[in-house]
Amino acid sequence: MTIQDPREKHHDDEFTAQQQEQPGLTDDTMPEPDHGEKSYRGSGRLEGRRALITGGDSGIGRAVAIAYAREGADVAIVYLPEEQDDADDTLALICEAGRTAVALPGDIRDESFATSIVADTVEQLGGLDIVVLNAAYQKDRDGIENLPTEGFDRVFRTNLYGMLWTARAAVPHLQPGASLIVTASVQAYSPSPSLVDYAMTKAAQVAFVQAMAEELGPRGIRVNAVAPGPIWTPLIPATGWDAERLAEFGQDTPLGRAGQPAELAGAYVYLASEDGSFTSGAVLPVTGGKHL
Repeated sequence: MTIQDPREKHHDDEFTAQQQEQPGLTDDTMPEPDHGEKSYRGSGRLEGRRALITGGDSGIGRAVAIAYAREGADVAIVYLPEEQDDADDTLALICEAGRTAVALPGDIRDESFATSIVADTVEQLGGLDIVVLNAAYQKDRDGIENLPTEGFDRVFRTNLYGMLWTARAAVPHLQPGASLIVTASVQAYSPSPSLVDYAMTKAAQVAFVQAMAEELGPRGIRVNAVAPGPIWTPLIPATGWDAERLAEFGQDTPLGRAGQPAELAGAYVYLASEDGSFTSGAVLPVTGGKHL
């Protein structure tokens, strides 16, 4: 494979002004994110494993679903019903890789749903080996005095409550060698004031990962996180930033650009595979050089 300059490997210019309602959709995101549809090549590193991915329809979740399927895993994805078009594309890519794809539409802010997706995955895939707790919500905040309780509650119920409910339901099904992987963020360590509630949840996720790695390690279950930096996904134009903030998105990384979802897939594969068998309690940064 030809070595590429990481500064120029993907879109390295400013992003044009665009707005979406939550949740953002792939077809309305310009340029369209790269999830590895054409680039990811598997090598059997997850052969025969069963994975559940929340927020698996687009963005980082889709990139992970593609990689896992091409590495030999069957994959269930969780997504909001209004994201069905994106989910259909992801499910098709899983099937094209020759793996079983399971669709689980619903909202993980609902405890019964966030719990039931585990039983549904176990029933349809015959077990569960990898849980990727990836679903997230963020919104631009114009000062703490303007932070609505309803918005704060949505962020916490999506990023923390749903994550905890799903993890709690999954652990009894996990055998030695299984993995829990959380999508944290550089925001856990370097919080932006306009994302204060989102950053708070990401810091809490890091504490969750470290505590659960200690609790579940003696049972042979590894718990880790990936901490993305600025990654171009449909969530970004749906965050509510103005044209100037969007244009600058990712330009402040040492590599000078935002990342693409495809550039995170390898981190999730590593953490789920035998290559990561002695890695637990870790937060793996994929940030373009931003430090944690």
